[in-house]
Amino acid sequence: MEFNTKEEAWMFWISYAGQKGFEVRKRYTDKRKSDGKVRSCRCVCANEGHRLEDKRDHLTKCPRAETRTNCQAPMAVVMDQVKGTYKVTDLVLEHNHILQLPQTSYLMVSQRKISELQGFEIETADDAGIRPKDAHELTSIQVGRSFNLSYTFHDHKNYLWGKHQREMAYGQAGSMLMYF
Repeated sequence: MEFNTKEEAWMFWISYAGQKGFEVRKRYTDKRKSDGKVRSCRCVCANEGHRLEDKRDHLTKCPRAETRTNCQAPMAVVMDQVKGTYKVTDLVLEHNHILQLPQTSYLMVSQRKISELQGFEIETADDAGIRPKDAHELTSIQVGRSFNLSYTFHDHKNYLWGKHQREMAYGQAGSMLMYF
């Protein structure tokens, strides 16, 4: 397979993962020092590898559950120096863990995105004084049901928090923060 940009390859990997039911992440990106252009990139299943042991406290009362299973399902993309395109050089499709059901794959972090239009609707509802819960329910009804929406209520609240933080940076509170 061949892609024009690294972002196209990443978007393909995200959409493929959403269809199959697994989370994804970028393991590394190799860039040229001369111009910063990406030479290669390795995208992996989010369950790849193992978490390192926490050296701070050996008597942890409630350790977090181990979520990574050393899954070896990567997609490696390398830039063709002549064409300037990116080719898939390594692709493994078998996973060693249970995959998400298609009905719940919309809840995975890599599948939850707020588009510009949705962000505008969230900001408009907030400016109109509509509570976040009511605005999220209204948007869910407009698209059919909540699983047709590309984000959760928690993402909705996080978007508003970021908006308020950006507004505070330029307002009176931002001036006070810069002063002290």
